[in-house]
Amino acid sequence: MRLRVNNVTRDRLLADRAERATSFRDRFVGLMGRRSLALGEGLHIDPCNSIHTFFMRIAIDVAFLDAQGVIVKQFHALPPWRGTAPYFQAKSVLELPAGTLAASGTQEGDRLVLEPVA
Repeated sequence: MRLRVNNVTRDRLLADRAERATSFRDRFVGLMGRRSLALGEGLHIDPCNSIHTFFMRIAIDVAFLDAQGVIVKQFHALPPWRGTAPYFQAKSVLELPAGTLAASGTQEGDRLVLEPVA
């Protein structure tokens, strides 16, 4: 399922071609093996409260979201071969191309809305 991701706090589009990973396999594989992540792409992992970038080739921006879509923690350009602590408030994670969060002015406390794209 493709998603459109909007930061409603800042009225900014973060992604218009994000994928949703809900199965164990899709959540486990995530973005591993990808050589790039284009502007407008992303991955929403649900449920999830910690991630790793082991076996990844690219840096990514990461937003941990609570049940209402509020960012409880974010990372800019998280490089390959890193792991995060669990964030127990987080119910899902949004992974985006590195630089997306800074370019949009997105900050912790902002609310994101994820909508299916037909």
